[in-house]
Amino acid sequence: MDANAIYAWLTDGGESARHDPFDTHALASVLAVAITEAKTRGVHLSESTGLTLTELTHLLSETFPHALSFLDQMGAGMGLEVSDDERCLRDLLARFTTHRTPFQRHLAALIAKRAMRPNHLWQDVGLRSRAELSELLSRHFAPLANRNVNNMKWKKFFYRMICRDEGFRLCTAPSCAECDDFSVCFGDESGESLLARNRRNAELAPASPSLLSLG
Repeated sequence: MDANAIYAWLTDGGESARHDPFDTHALASVLAVAITEAKTRGVHLSESTGLTLTELTHLLSETFPHALSFLDQMGAGMGLEVSDDERCLRDLLARFTTHRTPFQRHLAALIAKRAMRPNHLWQDVGLRSRAELSELLSRHFAPLANRNVNNMKWKKFFYRMICRDEGFRLCTAPSCAECDDFSVCFGDESGESLLARNRRNAELAPASPSLLSLG
């Protein structure tokens, strides 16, 4: 079962209909790419989500309870290794959640983990566009998102905020307008979503048995 099938399976659950449609879509998207990555790489689900088994259990209980049995199949780990960069980003996001809810704390960990991946952040959280990521951040991390007044790339913006917290100077240019690397921080972030890429690859590949059993 590919990421698109996992997304559909998560959002088709009756309980998910009780939640905000955009939040349901966003969470299903990030879980779909994280589950697919964990299966492809042969790692436990905690490694691709940044959440422990306890945290994943709580999150799914509140959002997609029909998926709880899936945790045993994926071997979610109790322990979790977090790099220094990921820890800094996780702490930054957790400090600036909009309402300090458990959902937003879990989302902080999810985003921090996915930000360690190499694509645009909106792609690695499974969303359709940068605009969707901006909507998600504005909803759940408003005090932080509101500071990105110049629409800097989100990863660059996060690390700039971390560096300011730690007392570092991120770059030597007197202003962004005079910087030779302006496009690195503010350039185009368009592209194909990972779910769309997954769907296209699945259509081109020969038929094969389902990777996952989600009974």
